[in-house]
Amino acid sequence: MKSLIIIAFIISLANCSKSSNEEKDDTIIIPPSTENEVDFWLTKGDQSVKIQRQNGILSFNSTYNGYANIEVDDAQTYQTVEGFGFTLTGGSAQVINSLSTAKKQELLQILFGSNSNAISISYLRISMGASDLDNAPFSYNDLPNGETDVNLTKFSLAPDKAHLIPLLKEILNINPNIKILGSPWSPPVWMKDNNSTIGGSLQPKYYSVYANYFVKYIQQMKAEGITIDAITPQNEPLHPGNNPSLLMTALQQADFIKNHLGPAFQTTNLSTKIIIYDHNCDKPEYPISILNDADAKPFISGSAFHLYNGSITALSTVHNAHPDKDVYFTEQYTPIDGNFGDDLKWHVKNVVIGSMRNWSKTALEWNLANDASFGPHTDGGCTTCKGALTINNNGTYTFNVSYYIIGHASKFVPTAATRIASNTIGNLNNVAFKTPKGKKVLIVVNDGSTTEIFNIKYNGKWVTTSLDAGSVGTYIW
Repeated sequence: MKSLIIIAFIISLANCSKSSNEEKDDTIIIPPSTENEVDFWLTKGDQSVKIQRQNGILSFNSTYNGYANIEVDDAQTYQTVEGFGFTLTGGSAQVINSLSTAKKQELLQILFGSNSNAISISYLRISMGASDLDNAPFSYNDLPNGETDVNLTKFSLAPDKAHLIPLLKEILNINPNIKILGSPWSPPVWMKDNNSTIGGSLQPKYYSVYANYFVKYIQQMKAEGITIDAITPQNEPLHPGNNPSLLMTALQQADFIKNHLGPAFQTTNLSTKIIIYDHNCDKPEYPISILNDADAKPFISGSAFHLYNGSITALSTVHNAHPDKDVYFTEQYTPIDGNFGDDLKWHVKNVVIGSMRNWSKTALEWNLANDASFGPHTDGGCTTCKGALTINNNGTYTFNVSYYIIGHASKFVPTAATRIASNTIGNLNNVAFKTPKGKKVLIVVNDGSTTEIFNIKYNGKWVTTSLDAGSVGTYIW
């Protein structure tokens, strides 16, 4: 009996619906299919997803909900981006060149190309002479002990012609517009007061000679078809214990720039930028003191930073002291004993998002590649630095965490994009950009321990999305 009553009730509902439609004489309206308006690329800290485009539909709407908003405002603009990338050390070039021709071209297209599977690196830092991630220390003017060459007649790029320069030419064939920053780890030892690749200081009597060394480097690289967009006078000038390395105080750097390097660039009509400091965020007074020097400042384009000590907000400290000069983030390494999820979260939060929210024009991780033993490196060089990729002994390559750290920005935020306003909410650290083609890009990392549901609000409408704990999302619309 009960079942008959239920059936009768269903029939009556159907008849009521039919009667209602007949009374209104309306055609049944089928809602339009919702189109995706926001592309969403995701990496999870557990490595189950790595820079993968998500298939869900994300569309802006006007329906209110109670979730917190990351509001993006392209009416508020900040710095223009110069690029995202890595340091292409001599060791990185050496191990990449060990791949077969086909495998190397495949890799270079992924790193520097513009295809859908590429991360489109737009900025490279290289060492002038050896860094500590070369097989051995060298400069472009090495001489027998006791000899000098003040006219630099024996200057030669030969040490880089085996690996670095040929690889740069291949990269430039793929992306002719990539920007390149050159940084020395040490001058030739005969210019130093301790005659060693490790530590010591540049002798004042060689300041002008060393300035001409920079000029020759830039000119001869240009002759190879390689434009050096910028240089720093010294990598980590307050860390003289590396191999190679040099101690260069702020007073010494100011003297070198205002009396020697700047005038040498001016005399030879070089447009290469001079970027000072290139060391940790715990000493903002170093670049500020140089920029306070009225004779040095006109030659300087900006200041560069690493984050092994200090706070990323030091970039804003220097920017606020001299807002007419740029700031750059040029190095941070991931360690061989690091955890993928922890490194992903910390580096995206600080190196990518943190540097950009503090006015940086670049975000660069440390070495691009190493072999399976985390080499090559000099005697005394870094033994715990993990490249963005490992070149394996069997001729294959493996992507490591910093590939994904940089890829979440470089793939979507091209050179000449502009940072625009966005607010930080809770554990959702983020930064937003507008590309030259008018696309908006929002990079978000969930720095918390639980999944976060949130809105991206733009122009009075919002789209609702979520990120698991430790995940990174890049949103494009």
